[in-house]
Amino acid sequence: MYKIYINESLLVLASRAEVTIPKQGDETDIIAMYSGKPKFLLNYVDLAEKNSVHKSITIYADDVKQLKKDFQGLFKIVRAAGGLVINEEHEGLIIHRRGFWDLPKGKIESGEKKKAAAIREVEEETGVERITLQQKLITTYHTYQDINKKRVLKKTFWYLMSAKKTKLIPQAEEGIKKAKWVNLEVFMADKPKIFRNIKDIINFYNDVYLEDGV
Repeated sequence: MYKIYINESLLVLASRAEVTIPKQGDETDIIAMYSGKPKFLLNYVDLAEKNSVHKSITIYADDVKQLKKDFQGLFKIVRAAGGLVINEEHEGLIIHRRGFWDLPKGKIESGEKKKAAAIREVEEETGVERITLQQKLITTYHTYQDINKKRVLKKTFWYLMSAKKTKLIPQAEEGIKKAKWVNLEVFMADKPKIFRNIKDIINFYNDVYLEDGV
């Protein structure tokens, strides 16, 4: 199953076995079987871009890998990497830019390894130093339009990192207004203005790693 955020609307690509048909009369979700024609997918991309009232759109197929390949063929693909940094006081590092709370990330440069890109971007955007990369978290997908109005699908690889609690320096030239350490459970309980894919990362950490005492 692949979750893609399109203008903050959720579109899911799934196998037939992963789909649960909603109860009759429930119109908050759209579920459709893939016809095998990529142009079919554009109708649902358009619907998601318009921020419809539907809670989610799910497209399913027997061959979900082919479905994913056809979907990605509609977009220019950009690969990025970033990190959730935890300090010795079990606080997480968050940033604020363009009106939303976010996590540091950026594009992977040509020839650069994913892990190296993640560490570099976190250091550049927050000023934190001597980062230790722990392990991979999840991969997220979201779309946007570039300056030429072409659709872009950004695939971001996220890693759990650790670093000492130090003074942070937000990278102003990247539009970052704030960088700070927070208790992530308290932060999420306050329902901050945050991108849905970033919420997924923090919730994944809170659910999986905090329960394990990490």
